[in-house]
Amino acid sequence: MRLGKTAVVLGGSAAGLCTAGALAPYFDQVLVLERDELPAGAEHRRGVPQSKHPHFLLNSGRRAIGALFPGFEDDLIAAGGLHLMPSMDAAYLDGKGWSARKRSAMTMIYGSRILIERVLRDKVRELPNVVIREGVAVSGLTTRDGEVTGVTLAERDEHIAADFVVDAMGRGSSVAAWLAAAGWPEPEVRTLDAKVTYTSRWYDLPSPEERPPSWWWRHLVIMPTPDKGAHPDEHEFLVNFFPIEDNRVIACMGSWGLEMPRTTEAFVESARRVRAPLFAAAMDRSTPTSEVHLTRSTGNKWRRYDRLRTPPKRLAFVGDSICAFNPFYAQGISSAAGSALLLREHLSRAERLGPEFSARFLAAQRKLLNVPWSLAMARDQGYACAVGTEKAPEWRRRLLEAVSGPAFRLIVGAAREDDVVDEHFAKVFNLDESLRDMMTNPRVIAGLVRYRIRAALGRHRVPFDFDARAEPPVTDYSPKGGAAEAAVSR
Repeated sequence: MRLGKTAVVLGGSAAGLCTAGALAPYFDQVLVLERDELPAGAEHRRGVPQSKHPHFLLNSGRRAIGALFPGFEDDLIAAGGLHLMPSMDAAYLDGKGWSARKRSAMTMIYGSRILIERVLRDKVRELPNVVIREGVAVSGLTTRDGEVTGVTLAERDEHIAADFVVDAMGRGSSVAAWLAAAGWPEPEVRTLDAKVTYTSRWYDLPSPEERPPSWWWRHLVIMPTPDKGAHPDEHEFLVNFFPIEDNRVIACMGSWGLEMPRTTEAFVESARRVRAPLFAAAMDRSTPTSEVHLTRSTGNKWRRYDRLRTPPKRLAFVGDSICAFNPFYAQGISSAAGSALLLREHLSRAERLGPEFSARFLAAQRKLLNVPWSLAMARDQGYACAVGTEKAPEWRRRLLEAVSGPAFRLIVGAAREDDVVDEHFAKVFNLDESLRDMMTNPRVIAGLVRYRIRAALGRHRVPFDFDARAEPPVTDYSPKGGAAEAAVSR
C-alpha cells in the first residue's frame, strides 16, 4: 500500500541507506539527500570520519539489513567481508591472560565501514524508485499544522515537498533546532560522555605464506587490565588488531579518560607498552598504509522525541540523529538498521501517517533503543571521568566500578563452559536480548552459580589466563574436540 508520493531521507550514510530500503515499498519515490559526493567504491569521505576505525556488524544488524536488502550478507562477503567465529578466530586477552579457543554460539561479519556502505549503496541503487542526490545540504524543514511538509536546500533556494521525512543526519543533526524554530519544544536530551578516545592506523598484512606459524588468529583483542596496582596507562587500553577485506587490518587503541597517541611515532611507542607484546609484533610484521586517526566524539546521546507531547507528524528519526552510542560498544549501525526495519514494519500496518503513527513508532523505537542504551550505561556510568545527565551518584558509580569488571569476567568465564550462558551472552552482545532479561533468566543464574562454585574448587572445564607475554594457545578446547572433556585444575 502506497502511503504517499515522495519520502525524503536526510543523510546517505548507513542509517539513511537502510531507511531508504525501508521506505521504498510505501512511496512512489524515495529521495536520499547527501551532503558529500559519494565514492563509487569503498573509500573514505568527509561525512563519515569514524570510517577509519573498526566497525562490528552485530547479528541483529546483519538480520535487519538482510531483511531490508535480501542478499546483502552474501554480497558483503563476496566483496571481501570475513565471516568468522570470534571464539575460534580471535586471540582474546581478558583478565590476566589469553582465553582458550572453543566453538561458541556467535559468528560475525568483519569488514571496514567503507565496504559496508559501498555494498549498501549498491543495494539501494538497485531499487528503481530510490534516487540519491549528492552534494546537497539541507538547510531546514517546512511545516504546516503540526506536520512536516518538506525540506529546503541550502544555496539552491529549492524546496522539496515531501509526504514523509526521515532524519538520518547523525550526531550533528540540526533537525531539533529546525523544529524549535517552527514552534516545537526542544526534546529532552539524555547524555553520558565517558571521555572515550580511540586512535587507529591501517596496515596491510603479510601474505599467508609470510606469516609466522603461530598466527592462527585473524582478530586480536586485548582488554583493559584488571590489575589495580601501578602499571603503564597503556595497560588500560582496549586494543584491537581488526581484520578487514583485502588482507588488511585496522590497529586500534582506545581508552576511557586517558590521552591517546596522535602521531605515528607515539602510536608505535604506545603499542609497545600494551600488556601483550603480540600487538606491537603484529604491527611490525605488517605494512602501514595510513596516518593515525583519532576520534573523541564518543559520548552517548539520546534525543527523547518520544517524550514530546505532540511529536511532529510525518517525521521520523533513525541512527545517531536520535540515539548515538559510545562507539566502543559497536551498536551504531545495528541499532540504525533495527530502527529502519521497525519503521518498515510500522509503515506496512499504517493506513495513514497521522499523529497516531508518529506516537506508535516512537514508543516502539524507545523499547528498541533502550536495549543498547542500557548496555552502554551499565559500563560508562562506572567511570569517574564520565559527565552528563546520566552521570551516576558517586555511591552508585563506585559500586558499578567495583562490580562491573568482575561480573563481566564471571559471565565470560561461565560462557566458556556453559552453552546456555554462552548463547544468552551472545544474544546480549548482538542486541538480541537485554542485559536485564539475561540476568533474570533462572537457567543463566544457575549456570553462573555453578561456574562460580567450580571455579572456587579449581575445577575448570576449559583453561584460561594463558601467559599474556607468550603466544596465544592454538588448541581447540571445544567439548567435541576432546580437549575440554576433563576438568582442568589450576
